[in-house]
Amino acid sequence: MNRAQLIVRTLFNRRWWWVTLCVLALMGVLARLGVWQLDRLAERRASNAELRAALMADPLDLNRDPVSAETLEGRRVVATGVFDPDAQMLLKVQSWQGQPGVHLITPLVLADGATAVLVDRGWIPDAQANAADAAAYDVTGLVTVEGAAAKSQMISRGAAVEPSGSQFEWYRVDVAAMQRQMPYELLPIYVRQAPPPEGNLTLPYRSAPEIDLSEGSHLSYALQWFIFSTGLGIAYAIFVNKNTP
Repeated sequence: MNRAQLIVRTLFNRRWWWVTLCVLALMGVLARLGVWQLDRLAERRASNAELRAALMADPLDLNRDPVSAETLEGRRVVATGVFDPDAQMLLKVQSWQGQPGVHLITPLVLADGATAVLVDRGWIPDAQANAADAAAYDVTGLVTVEGAAAKSQMISRGAAVEPSGSQFEWYRVDVAAMQRQMPYELLPIYVRQAPPPEGNLTLPYRSAPEIDLSEGSHLSYALQWFIFSTGLGIAYAIFVNKNTP
């Protein structure tokens, strides 16, 4: 009997069998974690493919196309309507290149007059975070807004008291909560308005959304788990070999 055959028989003899089973079980868990990371990688790649397709597609027209909060995240959209400055709000604790400020959140009333979409029109400094100064950035007349769709930033249950009346300052764009003070129906998403083609020359300043199309660290994590699993098996075999006469 050669040495390898002896080691294999020893692994399952009366002295070592229960340890061997524990090691094999742990190796299986480590390998399963590696497979899980590969599954996550496949999901990430599929999500990236969908996002690339959405970015290359024509903008969705909110005036005529159906709107789904679940499928529009990050999608380029366009909407035509009239801003309602009387219902404008401020999104607090926002910064621009390290400077504190707020974002202007203004409803854009669509052509039917009964539907609107909230638009994040960009950043202004904290010194102008009041209704009078913010009014200087009012836009009148029919406008077309292009930007990226974003999901409502809902408040977790019990995290905060929902407003009972009209509220001017907010810490998140919670469409459902803001709906309570609107005279029209809000779409379930809001729009982060895109910066102008020439860049930000005047307030409010707007930034393009950051698109992450990387695959993350799933592959490296998977390799690490597989290495741990294999290394454990090798280390155990070496240990048994040293303790086998």
